Amino acid sequence: MGKVAFVFPGQGSQKVGMGKDAYDGDAAARAVFDEADRALSESLSTLCFEGPEDALQLTANTQPAILTASIALWRALDAKADMTAGHSLGEYSAHVAASTLSFADAVRTVRTRGQLMQEAVPVGAGAMAAIMGGEKSAIEKACADVKSGRVSPVNYNCPGQIVIAGDAAAVADACAAIATLGAKAIPLKVSAPFHSALMLPAEERLLPKLTAIAMRDPEIPVYVNVDAAAVIKADAARDALGRQVSRPVRWDECIQRMVQDGATLFVEIGPGKVLTGLIGRIHKESKRINVQTLADIAPAREAIAQARS
Repeated sequence: MGKVAFVFPGQGSQKVGMGKDAYDGDAAARAVFDEADRALSESLSTLCFEGPEDALQLTANTQPAILTASIALWRALDAKADMTAGHSLGEYSAHVAASTLSFADAVRTVRTRGQLMQEAVPVGAGAMAAIMGGEKSAIEKACADVKSGRVSPVNYNCPGQIVIAGDAAAVADACAAIATLGAKAIPLKVSAPFHSALMLPAEERLLPKLTAIAMRDPEIPVYVNVDAAAVIKADAARDALGRQVSRPVRWDECIQRMVQDGATLFVEIGPGKVLTGLIGRIHKESKRINVQTLADIAPAREAIAQARS
């Protein structure tokens, strides 16, 4: 009998209209959006359903919006997992699914997280780029050799896909060096160099917020980005959420560890299917299914039942 893993997307998966059919067609999902609106004292649901897109793309809005759409679909799915993980911001969704923290606390915290991450570096001073192809060690060395500023790998997404971030000039120099290795560097349209050392001021300001919210021991293991390991204690969960702001997302290792621990089915819950694609490149043998709309609920429940049979 296989184990079921729920995984939750991070920033970049947002789109206007996300969660609308769940809100319209499922009472549990509707309650999540309504709770988010109350927790933030504004209509986040309207922003998710109607935009405008430029407002949805603002980090301080994107983070609570993706969390809310993901948890609404999770509540609609109404199924149990054996373990869970989330990509960057998605780690908060994973902790809500594991009952580590309440949804209301999570949505308020990620709103603050988004604001602090945006404020940590002036717009244009930092940059990010996706590196397609190339050896991990060679990319790491190319970043380490840059003299024009700080740059480092920040997302180890899957074999052949690493994201780097840091000072804008340093990222440009690293991309130029990496291009000579035969890899392709694609600049990303982002407002800040997420998960780089430049985010340390945001991390330091977020820690008191994390300390102030109530957390319980997760009901199921949560595989955290920063250590690529499971946490089962509240204090460890809080510590990992704090450290991940300025440290790399080790997604490929997270998935490998979950597979080692028995995961045979990964259910991506939330907008988009980025993680479903990444997992396919990390471990081709794993079954994968994603839940973006109410129409995806029945196939996901069937896949979960089959995984456990």
